[in-house]
Amino acid sequence: MIDALDIDLTPVVAEQPDPLLFATVSGAHLYGFPSRDSDVDLRGVHLLPAADLVGLREPEETRSRMWDRDGVEMDLVTHDLRKFVRLMLRRNGYVLEQLLSPLVVHTTDAHRELAALAPGVLTSHHAHHYRGFAVTQRRLFEKTGELKPLLYTFRVLLTGIHLMRSGEVRAHLPTLLAEIAEAPAYVPELITAKAEQEHGAADVALHARVQADIERLHGVLDEAQAVSVLPDAPAVYDALHEFVVRVRLEG
Repeated sequence: MIDALDIDLTPVVAEQPDPLLFATVSGAHLYGFPSRDSDVDLRGVHLLPAADLVGLREPEETRSRMWDRDGVEMDLVTHDLRKFVRLMLRRNGYVLEQLLSPLVVHTTDAHRELAALAPGVLTSHHAHHYRGFAVTQRRLFEKTGELKPLLYTFRVLLTGIHLMRSGEVRAHLPTLLAEIAEAPAYVPELITAKAEQEHGAADVALHARVQADIERLHGVLDEAQAVSVLPDAPAVYDALHEFVVRVRLEG
């Protein structure tokens, strides 16, 4: 199995048309259940020149690229800073996980400053993001029978529960399993099985059991949201606005 951080990604950062404020590894490597043939998901923020945002041409706010590097499939997606911060303010847990990923490929002072502001966007309504993501992944599991969407289902439910209880974004499934008492005891076995094959199928005998556990975890998430001390709205809108303006002008 590859270690995503062992791959030299310096040339990838250097060849981007606009400066990157950060690039991190997301996906299965961040979530703690990569397979032998998992691709490497790189996510980050680029900084468009101010002229690109005030002129007539549509700015390239999101860029994506997929390629093969030494036999490993690479997937890079970056957003312009303004778009990324707007996503942060829309109870989007996905971008917060990217921003706060410990698997850092490239960082800057702006990255660290933005990460420091991240707790101020967290609200109890982020539970909706994780609840909705879990529903989508569960449907995919029911359609394909594969372990990958099943693990994603458990991961996002446990991330949501942990966030509601602690106010911290944690995406690493093995760590969540150790911290959340309601987590099913058999999930480590599923992680081990997926490590052998990215699109491996779940044991048919497990289907009824996991469906009951998924329903139970939805209930745990609902309860955690109901008693969460997280606020109803972000508290750092003005600070994020000032940050985006300052970084753009300095860039």
